[in-house]
Amino acid sequence: MPLNACFARLFAVFTIALFTVAATPILVPEVSQDRISIRGDFNGAQLLLFGAITYPPGTRNADQADIVVVLKGPVHSIVVREKQQIAGIWINAASSEFRSAPGFYAVASSKPIDDIVDSKTADIYELGLHHLQLSPAGAIDSRELDRFVDGLVDLNSRGNLFKNLPNSVKISNNVLYQARINLPASVPVGDYTAETFLILDGRVEAAEVKNITIEKIGMGRFITNLSQNNGFLYGLIAVFISVFLGWSAGYLFRKM
Repeated sequence: MPLNACFARLFAVFTIALFTVAATPILVPEVSQDRISIRGDFNGAQLLLFGAITYPPGTRNADQADIVVVLKGPVHSIVVREKQQIAGIWINAASSEFRSAPGFYAVASSKPIDDIVDSKTADIYELGLHHLQLSPAGAIDSRELDRFVDGLVDLNSRGNLFKNLPNSVKISNNVLYQARINLPASVPVGDYTAETFLILDGRVEAAEVKNITIEKIGMGRFITNLSQNNGFLYGLIAVFISVFLGWSAGYLFRKM
């Protein structure tokens, strides 16, 4: 979305917030794009999350407000396996399955999370990489669980799929806020949620959610749908293409 269009929407959001009267603070969030299309030449995108805060009359701690924005999705089950080196060979050892692991998770905040809320509040609202509730399948020792969670967080952080972005939310005049989150080229397709939290004196006073869809279009979408909905046909086509390319290479080699 062009920058001037974003500012126009931001002005509209501010106008709504300005004329809203309520007993508690209200968040009016917006996103620059609620649908992101991935083509063959997709190399990442930047998502702008912005909005306005309106406070009830007589609020004195508005200047102490903090904003946390959490972008996550799509949620799916995943098996995390640990590698061990035995006799010089790396093999799969212990493993743990998580039922609700996000494929992408980014948390942007006006200050470091630990300076905004306590650990209990962070756990409840899943604010921060080490406060994710991944729902392990089956019983598992707490130490083992922490080890596998740390492994999953480290793996996805190195892949630029998990991000902690402190001091990245800008708040203007204690009313308008904005945050920018970069999406890598490897971002998974699916349904996402952008949750915005208004925090005053360590308490979550307001929260709002915007839905975002990331989808493939064109040939990439056709291939993805074929692999997911008709695996047998997808496998036959893949084998046919491999055989054809191998035969073509051999034929050209003999002609040279």
